[in-house]
Amino acid sequence: MKQVFIKQGQAVVEDVPAPGIEDGTVLIRVHHSCISIGTEMSGLRGTADPLWLRALKDPRKVVKAARMVASKGLGYTRDVVEGTTLAGAPTGYTAAGSVLQVAADVQGIQPGDRVACAGAQYAHHAEIVRVPVNLVVPIPENVATSAASSVALGAIALQGVRRAAPTLGESFVVIGLGLLGQLTVQMLKANGCRVIATDLARERVALALQLGADASVHPDDGDSLDQVMRVTDGIGADGVIITAATPSDEVMSSAFKMCRRKGRVVLVGDVGLHLNRADFYAKELDFFISTSYGPGRYDNRYEEQGYDYPAAYVRWTENRNMSEYLRLLSEGRVRLEPLQARIFPVEKAGEAYDALKGADRPLMAILSYPPEGSAARSLLRSPMLPASAGRVRLAIIGAGDFAKGMHLPNLKVSQRYQLAAVMSRTGHNAANTAKTYNIPLVSTDYAEILQNADIDAVLIATRHNLHAAMTLQALHAGKHALVEKPLGLTDDEIRAVEAFYAQRADQKSPLLLTGFNRRFSPFAQRLRELTAARSNPMILNYRMNAGYIPLTHWTHSAEGGGRNLGEACHIYDLFTFLTDSAITRVHAQHITPRSGYYSAQDNFVATMTFADGSVATLTYTALGAKAYPKEQMEVFCDGKVYILHDYHRLEIVGAKTPALETAQPDKGHKTEIEAFARAIQEGGDWPIALWQQLQASDIALAVERHLSPENQA
Repeated sequence: MKQVFIKQGQAVVEDVPAPGIEDGTVLIRVHHSCISIGTEMSGLRGTADPLWLRALKDPRKVVKAARMVASKGLGYTRDVVEGTTLAGAPTGYTAAGSVLQVAADVQGIQPGDRVACAGAQYAHHAEIVRVPVNLVVPIPENVATSAASSVALGAIALQGVRRAAPTLGESFVVIGLGLLGQLTVQMLKANGCRVIATDLARERVALALQLGADASVHPDDGDSLDQVMRVTDGIGADGVIITAATPSDEVMSSAFKMCRRKGRVVLVGDVGLHLNRADFYAKELDFFISTSYGPGRYDNRYEEQGYDYPAAYVRWTENRNMSEYLRLLSEGRVRLEPLQARIFPVEKAGEAYDALKGADRPLMAILSYPPEGSAARSLLRSPMLPASAGRVRLAIIGAGDFAKGMHLPNLKVSQRYQLAAVMSRTGHNAANTAKTYNIPLVSTDYAEILQNADIDAVLIATRHNLHAAMTLQALHAGKHALVEKPLGLTDDEIRAVEAFYAQRADQKSPLLLTGFNRRFSPFAQRLRELTAARSNPMILNYRMNAGYIPLTHWTHSAEGGGRNLGEACHIYDLFTFLTDSAITRVHAQHITPRSGYYSAQDNFVATMTFADGSVATLTYTALGAKAYPKEQMEVFCDGKVYILHDYHRLEIVGAKTPALETAQPDKGHKTEIEAFARAIQEGGDWPIALWQQLQASDIALAVERHLSPENQA
């Protein structure tokens, strides 16, 4: 399918795989999408800036890059930054079309329905989009999809009006008469208000008067404040809604001055916010920010997980604002025809964006799409190469930050792999990743990957809740699987993997490797050598200063399973590796937080006893300072102490054995993927024995039971 990307100051159209359906979502064939002139043109200009200027505008990225250089090196950081820059970014967040498919858990929407949709992460300028159900609304019969494609912009304007809380007969000034301003003028009129319209462009002021504004203000006609005072009988405006976009602080100052005492100002647009106390203090003015489409915006539970707010308590949500805007269009209370939208075929998206750069740019620009475009979920960018020199033909499943930041750079330089395919839930992410790493097959369909005979193995790096099911699918398809930890989130999932191999004990089965990379670090390998001939059990103390992650982060959700299952499992595997012994007892104790900021699930101490008599303790906490090193382990054994300092130094006390140190922290990621390929190519022992992979998972599940709410004090 075709999709629009913003890349180095230009809008380009590229072919990418179509998305597939997921729980809680609707698959939509787009008929029209509306370009947001303010937001998208700002993003377009930003991508044209050189990297040094972008860095100056966002110092946080400089700090992030500096940390990456410190931990991964300059060359690696340069490759990541250049890859991100060249890939481009999807754009668009408001569209309309017809429903292709509906997830089984979605009610009230059927294939064939005409719908409008919103969302910067979903409603892109693309032939097919997948959108969560709370960001999808039906279109009234008498509203064209071209008009309905402005649904997000209409909801933004409507939310601004709601924040102003207008009442019948009040006077409002609307500053900035672009599309949002023109919609705001009409919505205020629908509320029975007197509207004063102002903009630097006289033609926009004239259009606002045509759409119902009662009066206009233009700086060339005299002092704007005086003009507002004359129109309002010397009282001042009851309120001002700012829909302008300018870095100037003067807009805010003017808005405050135009208000009567105890009036209110609502900011919808993007203007300078260096406020002058004298402008609003004496009049005791109220200042409101209007956040996008309304309540639910930036709330992951609402937008992605489908939770709604009860109408009795939150009358107007994103979804209800979108529906109400379409009703206003249907009843003619808001008119778009006078705005004279220009419609461009999606193939000419570049021309559309160029038109919006000009002085005579239209107020609305809409992209149209063919009625029956491609819905293919796989795209062959270049011919699949035959296996060469015995290389493992690998498919990357899930192209998130970790896969792109860790695995793919290592795979790129490996001589054992041939990157054959990349699959992601979004086609544009898969396509961009494929370009960066020269991967021939791009897909959003896991089944097609598994059916491809030219693929030997998969590397699964999706969200945690998908790991077990995708691993079993790969194994049943005869593909070797390297699955990022955790292997599974429930006992049933772990037992299903165990059963797969138990049923094939006498057959050659595909290889499974759970991504417990720490055992592959040079420090863990050396420590195993030094303690292998011990005469007594060991005591192992591990401290993980994990750092705080907000409880709303996906890691804490059903997708992530929590930090014990999702990260602490690394350490349970490391203990298993060092003892090479079966677990006999697991106990865990957590803190009981006194506030809702911290969680018991990532602040605990777990103690394990192994069959060889060794005792291991993990202290896992999110309470500490991020500036303090993340990980340290002490191993007490046969009169010696081995101290592992954050995977860059192994110190030995009690023996003359020299310390081991590396310039950069090495947690074994590169060695892990090399071991996976070697085992496939050469056979022999697995990189991690199956019983050890299962044991690490079982320890995590045992700890999780101790951390469950019913066991909390």
